[in-house]
Order: sequence, then C-alpha cells, then structure tokens
Amino acid sequence: MPIQSLDYNTVGGKCNRGMSVIDTTSILTNQSLDPKSEDYFRPALLGWMIELLQAFFLVSDDIMDSSKTRRGSPCWYLAPKVGMIAINDAFMLEAAIYVLLKKHFRQEKSYIDMVELFHEVTFQTECGQLCDLLTAPEDDVNLDNFSLDKFTFIVIYKTAYYSFYLPVALALHYIGAATPKNLQTAHDILIPMGEYFQAQDDFLDAFADPTVLGKIGTDIQDNKCSWLINQALKKVSPEQRKVLEDNYGHKDAQKEAKVKELYHELKLKEFYEQWEEERVADLRKKIEGVDESEGLKKDVFEAFLKKIYKRSK
Repeated sequence: MPIQSLDYNTVGGKCNRGMSVIDTTSILTNQSLDPKSEDYFRPALLGWMIELLQAFFLVSDDIMDSSKTRRGSPCWYLAPKVGMIAINDAFMLEAAIYVLLKKHFRQEKSYIDMVELFHEVTFQTECGQLCDLLTAPEDDVNLDNFSLDKFTFIVIYKTAYYSFYLPVALALHYIGAATPKNLQTAHDILIPMGEYFQAQDDFLDAFADPTVLGKIGTDIQDNKCSWLINQALKKVSPEQRKVLEDNYGHKDAQKEAKVKELYHELKLKEFYEQWEEERVADLRKKIEGVDESEGLKKDVFEAFLKKIYKRSK
C-alpha cells in the first residue's frame, strides 16, 4: 500500500475511536498503561485498526458523495495523480486490518472473534451507508423519503456500531471478558449512545458557532436525513412544510438561512435541549444497572458519556 495513502487518510483525525480501545482496556484492567509497554502497544494496535476502518469508509464515502474536502484538505480521490486509484487504496486500507490482526493476534483465543467482529461491523456500517445514499441523494430532494425511523436506522448502522460498540467490544475480547452478557450490555448502552451522539452532531451542525465547532455545517445544503429535519417535519404546518420543500437540500446560502429561520420558529433548539436531558438520564439509568460481576465496569460507559455530553464541537 502506498505510504502516502496511509499518511493522508489515517493520520490527522481526532482518533477518538482508536483511543477508546486503550481507555477501555485501561479501565477494565484497572491499570494505567505505559505508552512504551507491550500492554499499551497491543490495545493501541487494535485502536489503529479501527482508524484504518474509518479511513476506508471516508475514502469510499467521499467518492460516493462527490465530496471536495476532508479534514481541510482535498479528498484523497482529488489529490494529484490519485483519481479512481482511490477505490483500490480504500480496499487496501481495509485489508490492512486483517494483515495486522493475523500478524499480532493469531495466537490469541479471541483472534477469530475479533476477525468476525470487524467483518460484522463493516457490513453493518455499509448497510447504514446504503440506506443513507438511497434516502437522501444530493441531486434528488424528496422530503417524503425522510422519517425518524430511517434516521435511526442510518445512525445506528452507519455510525453507532463502529464508533461506539466496536472499541469496547474489541477491548472486551482483548482482555478475555467478552462474555455474551457483557457484549449485550455494551450493545444496549452504546448503540443508543451513538444515536444520541449523531442527533447532537446534527444539532451542532445547524446551531453551533462555526468558530467553536471548527467547521461550517452543511447538512441542510447536502440534503441530509438529519435529526433536525425529521423533527421539523413532525411539527410543521402545511405552509411551513412548503418552506422546507422549497429551500432544503439546495447549494444556496439564502435558502439554507430560510431553513434555519424555520428551525428557530419551531423552537427546535429548546426541544433538543429537553430531549438531550431525557436521553442522558435514560443512559445514566442503564449505566447504573450494569452488572460488574463478569469484568465489565460502569466507568467504561461513564467515560464515553463524559466525552460527548454538552459538547460544543
């Protein structure tokens, strides 16, 4: 694999998913991991495998979405002399996961479980991406395609599994605590947490200060099946729906402003803030009920929630 592809597509993000494997392992084993030690290297390697998976998704998604920039630079397929070679580079980023797994974890009892976990989560993410592409193509705006059920499906499969569940499931397999009960508990908390995270992301896209957020929100212009548009569609009058139909999903700043103005009219900011408190209260109740007898710990989920609750970027 060209080293340029690895550097360009895998390095430069926040690495939240990868670091979550290390943080979770540290919490579950009740030890502070020395970055120079083998105890740190192995969960860090698993974390980099998730970052490789993320890079594979991003390179592919940018081609499918005809995106122009990623992390402030041209998308990989638009980089000099790359073009559609980016498709093969994406495949190689994914394949690198299994090269690393075989080289470093083949002797582990959990090896096949981790291989199957990556395959399963990859397929789930691709299902979510397909639903997203079919529901909200940028060149065909049809608000009748949208629903909260579709939003939930897209979010759970496209984001929650690989961003929230995968790091914890990998850490559980790594330390030998991946019992069916622990995996189910992790699933039942982290999937709703991932849904909350994406709703929060959609809210920030429209309402956050771009200088704080670090980017300019594009969900409205990109015809995204977001949490906000679906909540708006539940609340609008026929006249207000006409405003959405005339202005949503267009590469036009004035039309985008009209949608945002309607969001304010519908008091979606206040609605979201109340919804967030209810969702977080429900998550905390689930966390409080975690059975720690098989090696799982409440602190794992508290750490995830602490990172995202009331975030501004």
